[in-house]
Formats: sequence, structure tokens, C-alpha cells
Amino acid sequence: MTTPAPAPLTVDELVAQERRLTLRRFTYEDAWLLGSLLVELAREHRSPVAIDIRRGGQQLFHCALPGSSADNDAWIDRKRRVVERYGESSFLVGTRHREKGRTFEESSRLDPDTYAAHGGSFPINVEGAGVIGSVTVSGLPQAEDHAMVVEALDRFIAA
Repeated sequence: MTTPAPAPLTVDELVAQERRLTLRRFTYEDAWLLGSLLVELAREHRSPVAIDIRRGGQQLFHCALPGSSADNDAWIDRKRRVVERYGESSFLVGTRHREKGRTFEESSRLDPDTYAAHGGSFPINVEGAGVIGSVTVSGLPQAEDHAMVVEALDRFIAA
């Protein structure tokens, strides 16, 4: 017997998640620690993902695990651009549109080769500074990419 998939997260749940995962600071060392946590999680679950962490325009961490491909890097770029443009997770932006019965691609009128409102990219939000970067995972179904980032941020904050 298989375990049923969890119910999709609502906009309100995703907004609350982002508020809860606001950081007090984010340094180069923090990027390394968060990225390493994501690599550990991906290895535990044997997930074929690529991981990317950025602050501003600078890439602070990148790792491609076995089974990932250059396509995952392209997805990372497209999802990250949604976070940069909207200041919210790519999953939240896509969910907002789906809850209104529309697709992001139709509603935003942005180039789908440049922007993807699919789960996996999450804003790095720092108290007193706002969104300063993003952490992105690509290689799994979008809800799982998103969940992996959230789990890593939860562990990072708890450490």
C-alpha cells in the first residue's frame, strides 16, 4: 500500500512558511552550511538534484548530484528569476495563479524560457533587510523540490 500524497499547500500556508523561515543573518559561511545541509538531505533521499544558493547577483553555493543534468541548472535559473522578481518563493507565486484558476505563464506574460513559477526556489529573507537572495533545488517534482528547501531551512534555523 502506498502513502497518499499530502494535500497541496495553500497560499496562506506558503506565506506563513516564508514568514517562519526568515533569517537573522546570512553570511558566506551560512551559504556553505545551508548548501551542505541540502546536499546531505538529497543524499539521504537519493535525490538527483542540483542545488544553488545566491546572495544578490553572486552565486555562493552550487552542487549537482548524480542523476541531475544541465536541464536542472536551467530550471534553477528560471525559478530563481521568479524569486528575484516577486520576492516570494517560486511555488507561492505559481500557487497564487493556480488558486485563481489561471497559469503563471498566461497571467504574467513573462517569457517561460526565462521565468518558471514552479516549486523549488525560496527567498533568503533576512530580518531588517528583506529578500537578499535565493536557495533553489531542481530535479524532483515541484512540491518535493520546495519541501526539500523548506526542510533544510528548518534544520538550518534550528542549528
